[in-house]
Amino acid sequence: MTDTDFLATLVREIATEAAGAALAGRGDGVEVVASKSTSVDVVTQVDRDVEQLIRSRIAQARPDDGFYGEESGAEAGTSGYTWLVDPIDGTVNFLYGLPHWCTSVAVVEGPPEPGRWRAVAGCVVAPVLGETFWAAAGRGAHLGPERLSITDVPDLERSLVETGFGYAAAERARQGGIVAELLPRVRDIRRIGSAALALCAVAAGRVDAYFEANLNPWDFAAGALIAAEAGARVTGLQGEPPGARMVLAAPPSLATDLEPLIG
Repeated sequence: MTDTDFLATLVREIATEAAGAALAGRGDGVEVVASKSTSVDVVTQVDRDVEQLIRSRIAQARPDDGFYGEESGAEAGTSGYTWLVDPIDGTVNFLYGLPHWCTSVAVVEGPPEPGRWRAVAGCVVAPVLGETFWAAAGRGAHLGPERLSITDVPDLERSLVETGFGYAAAERARQGGIVAELLPRVRDIRRIGSAALALCAVAAGRVDAYFEANLNPWDFAAGALIAAEAGARVTGLQGEPPGARMVLAAPPSLATDLEPLIG
């Protein structure tokens, strides 16, 4: 078994266990314990508990790997591999009892800096929906056992586009302006509330494109690999890699049409 195959199996095992723990924690009630960028950007105790579970499982299986998680920060490793973890992506959905939240786990070769890593394996588990998306470099993208492959769309006006919004009021106003300009030019806009699931939706053909700014590496590492392995172009703006400035995922021709409209 190659490193890629081993890591693809391990990432699925860890993400599946962690998502199950998050679902069980949701059943016990949700306690908001902190906020991050703004007062509406919340952290629950389940976020912290699940990230600690993931950390412990990685440490047992791969003690020399690095770790970069949303709740507990970064820890360098010596193996050349780093795990990027979002224990609950879509925390507001989780808080309100909406089904579109997930556990996102990826392992990359190199530092946890977009443009400097090579994604090796990633898994996104949405336990309420009963769905597991996963991918490994060069092995394709999957929903459970099903291989995923995007299909190109004929033009911008018939595309269903997903996006997301930041938590700061000024940034939301700017993003709202972009959507207002874009809406008359596409089929429609969707906003699911989870970057990882939005990228998986592109891979599964449930939306034609997705874009969002101000994402962190753990938000998109797994989903970006899944979308890319399904055939999407995953990029930033003006030749940049996907990152804080922008993450755009779409069939290549649609990505070209969308990029000048969302910058």
